[in-house]
Amino acid sequence: MKEHRKEGQLAKEIEKRTAQIPSDIFLWSSVSAMGVSLALKAIGKSSTALFVGQWAAPFLLVGIYNKIVKTTGSDKED
Repeated sequence: MKEHRKEGQLAKEIEKRTAQIPSDIFLWSSVSAMGVSLALKAIGKSSTALFVGQWAAPFLLVGIYNKIVKTTGSDKED
């Protein structure tokens, strides 16, 4: 038998807020971070380019989380 665990208040609030954001925002934020990183690398700001370039993956992960919340929803109160 599978145990059902309820989400905490913080998780519920995050899901409520992220579900309101269009998924495209996360994709374009990720692509923008890669573009800015490339531009910074081109002008010789290598360490800043690496820092900004590392934002792409978290943006995509939050986008995936956003999509999961939108498609499966949060815990419903019984």
